[in-house]
Amino acid sequence: MRNFDIRPVRKEDAEGINEMRRMPEVFYNMLALPSERIQKTENFIAAMGPNSHEFVAVTEDNGTEKIIGMVGLNISANPRLRHSAGLGIMVHRDYQNQGIGEALMKTVLDVADNWLMLVRVELGVYTDNDRAIRLYKKMGFEAEGTKQKAAIRNGTYVDEMIMGRIRNLPGEPEKA
Repeated sequence: MRNFDIRPVRKEDAEGINEMRRMPEVFYNMLALPSERIQKTENFIAAMGPNSHEFVAVTEDNGTEKIIGMVGLNISANPRLRHSAGLGIMVHRDYQNQGIGEALMKTVLDVADNWLMLVRVELGVYTDNDRAIRLYKKMGFEAEGTKQKAAIRNGTYVDEMIMGRIRNLPGEPEKA
């Protein structure tokens, strides 16, 4: 893999993020659509508040910065859920299986653990996305359940596995 950097999302990243979300190899495994407009991505970035922690992986392509991955951590505004966050990730089709997903996960989990002191991070993944499931397990996530017929993909219903990563704080007993 060529060199890449990970940095916080900027408003001018909307075009690159939107392009990545519309790739069949990307939207196939997430809730994006091939018809998504750039306005949706621009609105998402503009609406990010203090509970959104979004990062992009970027590389240089002919002297221009190119977005090759994105990860986000979103904390609920509900005070009773402030110990947990949802995670979403995607990697550009031409850069999958090159360590970018793992680097993005490490970046956002460092924020979760060492800066936000989160106890729980959760995500959803289609049950047939074996590569992603392997990565999530490697990063400490465990399967918690399956939502049957959770989403529509290519004219069929697909199941979604809910995975969670629970972190014990210092002084807490380990789970059984």
